[in-house]
Amino acid sequence: MNSYQAFTRTTSVWITVCLLTLLLAACGQSNGASPSTGTLKEQQPSIKEIASYVGDDRTKLLVDKAKQEGELNLYTSMSAPDIEYIAKKFTEKYGVKINIWRSGSVEVRARVTTEASAGKLNIDMVEAVGPDIEAIQREGILQKIDSPYHKELMKEAVPSHKEWVAARLNLIVQAYNTNKLKKEDLPKNYEDLLDSKWKGNLGIEATDDEWMTPLALEWGEEKGIQFFKNLMKTNGVKVINGHSLLTQMVGTGEVPLGLTVYSYKVDQMKREGQPIDWFALDPAIALPSGIGISKNAPHPYAAMLFYDYMLSEAQPLMLERDMTPTNTTIDTGLDIPIKFLDSAKQLDELNKWLTLFEDIFLRQNTN
Repeated sequence: MNSYQAFTRTTSVWITVCLLTLLLAACGQSNGASPSTGTLKEQQPSIKEIASYVGDDRTKLLVDKAKQEGELNLYTSMSAPDIEYIAKKFTEKYGVKINIWRSGSVEVRARVTTEASAGKLNIDMVEAVGPDIEAIQREGILQKIDSPYHKELMKEAVPSHKEWVAARLNLIVQAYNTNKLKKEDLPKNYEDLLDSKWKGNLGIEATDDEWMTPLALEWGEEKGIQFFKNLMKTNGVKVINGHSLLTQMVGTGEVPLGLTVYSYKVDQMKREGQPIDWFALDPAIALPSGIGISKNAPHPYAAMLFYDYMLSEAQPLMLERDMTPTNTTIDTGLDIPIKFLDSAKQLDELNKWLTLFEDIFLRQNTN
């Protein structure tokens, strides 16, 4: 081999080695987590990388980093006593403070979307009922999450986009005042509500198109809508602002039979000794309450730790507080037919069903 050939071969080998080195380096930096090592890159990872990390050291990493962050910011529609109880347990275990802003689900949605539009959203997490958190998701605010606890949830609790999941359900059931009504006299199905004996005894909550819609679709849209019109025409329905207020009015007897109350609230009042109980006409509507993490979360590790916590350790705490958890490893003791509200469909057809609900119930339409 002459000197020219040797030089050419050496140069070729050197170029090949350099290219391989660059290629390997690029592959190593293509994402934050390495499946073979199960570690997250040492430099500051993005929220997307943290949210998709499933290494064996996931929990330890989240705990260590969350303690360094020290806090997280949460907007929620969960009742104040319940979220404060869950947050206290979380803080006691992990030393991470939760800054809570609490309001109704519609108000939570409005504040999140308004602050995001103004570039002033500074929260880590949001919790709201299905259609509201789905609306937040559609604004591009929430981060897709991969959590090992997703596989333990009811399949309906995990939307395909995984930018929010349902940690609990609000079961919309019927409640009655036990001093006013006897259990054996309660309606057995929705058609029984058309009996004239219920005239002046019924109440619903003022925003419960999320109850009317799935029932109407279950029965057939035209037939379902006509039923609700007939109900208003035959017996009338008191419309109350707020599920808690409606439930309290059932407890006092002002509304002997509430058609759209949350089961957990009745259980809490019953335990306090109030004359109230609930039953479920077939089917009970399951309104999911979802949690999601902001793409711009200022405390991403703390947010991910609390997200996992809500789907695992907080699930029995929810049951303890009479809420309905979505983790299938928890025995809720429920043996009633449940129909999940399709949050995406509800949001897609919101104007249609909201108008129908208002025409039938809020405008006292008896046509």
